Amino acid sequence: MTDFSRRHFFKTATLPLAASAGLAGTTAAAAPAATAHSAADPQSLRWLDGAAPALMLGTTLGLPWPRGEQRKDQAFHAVDAQGRPVPLQTWPLAYWPDGSLKWTAHAFPAGLDLGTAPSVRTGQGAATAGTRVSVQDLADAVVVDTGVIRCRLPRQGERLIQHIERDGRIVMGGCTLVAQADDKPDAESGPVTQTAFQSRMTKLSVEQSGPVRATIKLEGLHRSAAGREWLPFTVRFYFYAGAESVRVMHSFVFDGDDQQDFLRGIGLRFDVPLRDAPYDRHVRFAGEAGGLWAEGVRNLTGLRREPGAAVREAQLAGRATPPLEQWGAQVRQLHHRIPTWGDYTLSQLSADGFQIKKRTKAGHGWIPAAFGKRAPGSGYIGGATGGVVFGLRDFWQRHPTQLDIRNAHTDAAQVTVWMHAPEAPAMDLRFYHDGLGMETHEQELEGLEVTYEDYEKGFGTPVGIARSSEITLWALAATPTRERLVQMAAAVQTPPQLAAAPARYLNAGVFGKLWSLPDRSTPTRQKIEDRLDFLFAFYAKEVEQRHWYGFWDYGDIRHTYDADRHEWRYDVGGYAWDNSELSPDLWLWYAYLRSGRADIFRFAEAMVRHTADVDIYHAGRFKGLGTRHNVQHWGCSAKQARISTSANRRFYYYLTADERIGDVMREVLDVDQKLDEVDPVRKIAGRVDKGPWPARIGFGTDWGSLVANFMTEWERTGDVRWRNKLLRGMQGIAAMPHGFFTGSGGYEPTGPNEGALHNVSGDKISASHLSAVFGGMEMMTELVELIDVPAFKQAWLQYCELYNAPREQQVKALGAPHGGSPVLTVGHSRLTAYAAAQRQDAALAQRAWKEFLGDRRFGAQPLKTTRIAGPQVLNPVEEAAWISTNDAAQWGLAAIQNLALVGEHLKD
Repeated sequence: MTDFSRRHFFKTATLPLAASAGLAGTTAAAAPAATAHSAADPQSLRWLDGAAPALMLGTTLGLPWPRGEQRKDQAFHAVDAQGRPVPLQTWPLAYWPDGSLKWTAHAFPAGLDLGTAPSVRTGQGAATAGTRVSVQDLADAVVVDTGVIRCRLPRQGERLIQHIERDGRIVMGGCTLVAQADDKPDAESGPVTQTAFQSRMTKLSVEQSGPVRATIKLEGLHRSAAGREWLPFTVRFYFYAGAESVRVMHSFVFDGDDQQDFLRGIGLRFDVPLRDAPYDRHVRFAGEAGGLWAEGVRNLTGLRREPGAAVREAQLAGRATPPLEQWGAQVRQLHHRIPTWGDYTLSQLSADGFQIKKRTKAGHGWIPAAFGKRAPGSGYIGGATGGVVFGLRDFWQRHPTQLDIRNAHTDAAQVTVWMHAPEAPAMDLRFYHDGLGMETHEQELEGLEVTYEDYEKGFGTPVGIARSSEITLWALAATPTRERLVQMAAAVQTPPQLAAAPARYLNAGVFGKLWSLPDRSTPTRQKIEDRLDFLFAFYAKEVEQRHWYGFWDYGDIRHTYDADRHEWRYDVGGYAWDNSELSPDLWLWYAYLRSGRADIFRFAEAMVRHTADVDIYHAGRFKGLGTRHNVQHWGCSAKQARISTSANRRFYYYLTADERIGDVMREVLDVDQKLDEVDPVRKIAGRVDKGPWPARIGFGTDWGSLVANFMTEWERTGDVRWRNKLLRGMQGIAAMPHGFFTGSGGYEPTGPNEGALHNVSGDKISASHLSAVFGGMEMMTELVELIDVPAFKQAWLQYCELYNAPREQQVKALGAPHGGSPVLTVGHSRLTAYAAAQRQDAALAQRAWKEFLGDRRFGAQPLKTTRIAGPQVLNPVEEAAWISTNDAAQWGLAAIQNLALVGEHLKD
């Protein structure tokens, strides 16, 4: 049984967790408060961003449990900050090897004031009253009722939602996906043919059916009038008990021809019935800093004649105006002469500017209405008797984006939430150069030598990349107050998220016990913590300073800096976008776990959304593989499991129970079957042959990445297939003549012996400086705790102790130096620390600190930036030219893990 099928057995707070399922942005100042909070009550939760949310839309979080503590059928209940019982829906996310619960997901309903510190507790709680969400599974549709709104979702056809009702009236209808594509990019001359596409659903699945949370998954394609189908999509609708809103998670895959398919727009479109008179219809767009653009479809202010103060005030407030007989006589008689404005657009075509424009109707000219810098991406159309609020998360960060309202002067307005704005130039995803004469393998290596770009013709393709977007829709009984709409816009951009205190994650023993809580009790500890804070603050500022925004780019960071140009090497081969190189994802997640800081969580969240979609192939030739760092996220010919590995995504999945990330981790389960077809070391001279086996894989970046995939699936399902696949690999490495220092082996990705590794190197010794720095350290640390293979653990400890060891020690143990590059000594110091902790070797612990603190190139640089202004740069910048993302990520991980593993051996 998969975990999705298991979720059909969700129970309320007073029933067992899985009765039918067997084991098959705040500031740094917020972190100490979270730690102190947990000390007072280790079961209490906290709101990630500080205070309890102004609007409770319903929320879900994941919680960890120590090994062996909670049986698989354990019951849970929830109480608010005052100890009063509240409804709760619970389901398992992961299991320990003994079958006990490792992670559980918990959903809270909408509309409740949980206070600042609700909690999830074990045992059956008191019965809870309140609204439940229900799901009717009909032959032609699924109907979801939150107790406030009722949504009908057809099983097939163009419409994702047929309609949403409230109080017996349809508030929203006809929801579809739309797309536009050109056959030429904007910059090229000649006639352009534009084609429109609309969603066609192929599958509907009820994943959750209440009582607190219901989840409906839709799958389909975009279809043109001529019958072409492409751009596969997945849409999930989330409904919470008591909610008047629906959360939408939309994902699509680009599967077109990048030479002739230039995607211009992709959006969600729906209708809003309008029953009020035009002067009682209201249009709203949220602005910056709590601002709001608010007008009527037929405005009653600014007229030559006076309608009356009460009339004007009501319209401005979004209330029904007084009866016509109470209006000023001339306006009462002539209001039909006032223009009605039917069409509105808010377009955010860059990170630094948006425009609102309007027109009376199609066929007439647009007039500019308002301008601003960064719109939060929410709007409203409706009237005194109901309407719809809509919002797109990361609106300005993911530019170009656009919100359209059309036909507001008729009996049904049409809204389109554009995830990519059609007013912007069409996407041009073609590879950025023509190969520069690189036709042979030798010429490709010359390119690698000079620009660090691994080029191979035909490999820099966008076919198979994806992007996900989050939309929230409210079906309202009346126009919301201005203040409430501002709150809604804020909730779209920063959804309320519950979390545990850092100590709870630590005490549960999850994620390898590789971090500790911040401690500034000694001068050296203080310096390490200060540098950790400085590095994160630096990157957070760089995102804004360097404008690392955009539809495909937001969430990623740059790889290497160009001190001469005072700019990151955005256009230099393998030095541009980072694409998870050397694990900045892991650095950020461990930094969050130990601190509880919201700003780190939100930064890492944006990164996981990007890397899980854009840096991984979800279809096509390279499905399941990721792409190495490049000028374009898909540009490098190195398609590797080290980028697509679940190691970078499992943190977010377990902390939030996010289904999209869960899907992506499932997509990469069979990536080991690609490793012969797309051999990561195919261009390296003298590489080991695969022998008689289906593939050859390295023990570090290849097998270590697969470990994360298989281990996560084993945890999620309890399916022993994945444990056995891990076990065969562990036994294979343990049997190698030099363990991990054998370097690589023949591999069986499928069949009765799937996962087995075989010696194809003889007695050769090999090591790579990259083997442990793409999650290898973290995954092996967890693996040896989950599956007991003593010989494998000894092989791993040998690798950890010897990688940074002096040459003579390597020769004594292996018969020869291992040959690995010393360029990542600091990053590997945490391997030394792990061996020291496992062996309880104080001298080895001191060696780890010497390796870490002895770095004068990065670890000893002053914590300051230098201002560069004037004609040297386009805009003034604050730079720290000594920082590279490789160094920052590996130094950050080493600092965090060394403090946890051998902190007691740190001397001032």
